[in-house]
Amino acid sequence: MSSNAQIVISQFGGPEQLNILTTEIPQPQAGEVLVKVAFSGVNPIDVKTRAGIGWAAEHNKNNLPWTPGYDVSGVVVKQGIGSEKFNLNDMVSGFIGFPLRGGGYSQYLCVSETELALVPEDISLKAAAAIPLAGQTAAQALEKAQIQSGETVLILAGAGGVGHIAVQIAVAAKTKVYATCCEDNKSYIEILGGTAIDYNNPSELEALNHVDVMIDLVGGEAAIKAMACLHPGSRVITVPTITSSMVCSHAAELGIIGMGMLVEPDTVQLEELLGLISAGMLKVEVEQCFAMNEVAQAHLKIESGHARGKILLDMQM
Repeated sequence: MSSNAQIVISQFGGPEQLNILTTEIPQPQAGEVLVKVAFSGVNPIDVKTRAGIGWAAEHNKNNLPWTPGYDVSGVVVKQGIGSEKFNLNDMVSGFIGFPLRGGGYSQYLCVSETELALVPEDISLKAAAAIPLAGQTAAQALEKAQIQSGETVLILAGAGGVGHIAVQIAVAAKTKVYATCCEDNKSYIEILGGTAIDYNNPSELEALNHVDVMIDLVGGEAAIKAMACLHPGSRVITVPTITSSMVCSHAAELGIIGMGMLVEPDTVQLEELLGLISAGMLKVEVEQCFAMNEVAQAHLKIESGHARGKILLDMQM
C-alpha cells in the first residue's frame, strides 16, 4: 500500500480526457473507513459529466481534474476514529458521493461508513459494485410509480444496467412486464421474465397498448413515441434528467401522469438489494469488466447504448 491511482476527468470532452493520476493514499477521518476498491461501476451519468453535461459537471467545472464514479465495492483496510460499523477486511459496497462528490474511480477511497453496506460472503465483489446506483434507481423508480399486481409495465432499455434490475423487480411484483431492447437481447429479457419489444421494429411497440406504467430509462423522442402505448391516467417515471421536463410535458398533454426522479442513496435499501442477490431472488448481469487503463473503452461502451447489464472497472488492474 504505497500509492493511489485515480482516474480523473482532465477537462470536459471525449473519452480521451480521462487520465490516470497517482496520488498519496488518503487517511480516514473520524467516522470514515479506507476502502481498497476492487471494482467501480461505470454509469451514463459518468459519461455525461465527462462530456460537460449535467449538475456534477457544472459543480466541478472549476475543480478539474476531478474523479468520477459512484458505485464501488472493496475491502475495508483502515478505520478512522469512531468507526464501528465495519471490521478490517470486511467486504463493502457503496453508492458514494452522489451526485456532486464522486470519487469512485479510485484504487483507495475514504468514505463515511454511513455510505457503505456489508457485502454477504456469498456475493462477488463484481455483483456488489454493479448493484448500488442501478439497483436503487430501478427500485425507486418502481416505488415512485406505485406499481400494483396485475398491472402492465413497460420498461424502456430493459436490458441495460438499470433496466435488467427493474424488469426483475417488476416481475416479482406480479406485473406483466414488457421491455424494449435490441434483437440480440430479446432472449435475455425473456429469461428475466419479461416480454421483449425490439426497439428497431416499430410495429412491435405499436402493437402494444393500454400500458399502465412506463419506466423511461432512455428519455427524449424515444420516450415520447412510446407513450402511444399508454392510456389516460397511466404513470410515467422518467429517469434521464436532461429530457425530464419535455417528457413530463408531453405526458400531461395526453392525460398521463409524468414524473421525473433523481435516485437517492439509501444504505438500508442497498442492504436489502444485496440480501435479494444473496437469496438468489435477484441476478446482476455484468457484461464486461475493463482494466483501469481501458476506461475510455468503458465509456465508449456506455455511449453505444448497447451494454447488457453493467459495465465495471477493475480498479486493481
